[in-house]
Amino acid sequence: MVKSSSLKDLYVEQLQDLYSAENQLIKALPKMVEAASSDELRTSIEEHLEKTKQHAARLEKIFDRIGEDRKGKKCKGMEGLIKEASEVIEDDEMEEEVKDAAMIAAAQRVEHYEIAGYGCVRTYATLLGDREAAALLEQTLEEEKEADETLTEIAEQINVEAIEGGAEEEEEQVSSRRKTAGRRSKPAA
Repeated sequence: MVKSSSLKDLYVEQLQDLYSAENQLIKALPKMVEAASSDELRTSIEEHLEKTKQHAARLEKIFDRIGEDRKGKKCKGMEGLIKEASEVIEDDEMEEEVKDAAMIAAAQRVEHYEIAGYGCVRTYATLLGDREAAALLEQTLEEEKEADETLTEIAEQINVEAIEGGAEEEEEQVSSRRKTAGRRSKPAA
């Protein structure tokens, strides 16, 4: 982060950080859509991709209003969150339900990062007297909170399915071991 000499500088830097984050997400979310096995999760991610594009457009509108450049440094926080999500997506050994649960956890980390960021810049906009920007940022903040709530609702079902799927797999492994052990313990005729 660049050293800010004023709240206005910090505000601009944080807006640039969020703009970078949103644009990274626009590129990353389609991969999550592809990897999701749950229709409900896939639909939620697709809808959030559209909202993410709107969030980037709102930020562009704010940059135009305040006469500042949109481009700053790449958001390292989002880069790390996306990298973690990519590791989940690329794990071919993970059960589908468990992968969906892990993707939800990754997506919620992203949402919480954005909620924190948008909460800060909304407050800065308010303190700097830019009511229009504050209203746009508040709208995005509320949409990020709604996305997090939706993910929580989906997780309540997916997590149960992940437990059930894991229990079935474990049962199959135990049964297979018993059969193998049973064959070994039979005396030769």
